[in-house]
Amino acid sequence: MARRPSKHLRPARPLNAGHATDAHKADGRWIVRSVAGDRTTKSYTCPWCHRTIGVGQAHVVAWPDTPGWQDERAVDNRRHFHTGCWGRKP
Repeated sequence: MARRPSKHLRPARPLNAGHATDAHKADGRWIVRSVAGDRTTKSYTCPWCHRTIGVGQAHVVAWPDTPGWQDERAVDNRRHFHTGCWGRKP
């Protein structure tokens, strides 16, 4: 029986917008999803404050509602924000 390839070699799965909401910010409409701390497995850099969102830290994932002119999918531009930083984003 053939072994499945390592999950680390497979392309990343796109985020499902199933439990997402939308938000209107100064730069347009965003799709927003909260991520519980126990669901985080790696760290990210918040694009608002440029500080680390650590493993196990609850945060927000947001992506533009429509793709940019060079992007196939809007979700390709998803960003991970501290919850408070997302709330302060104009």
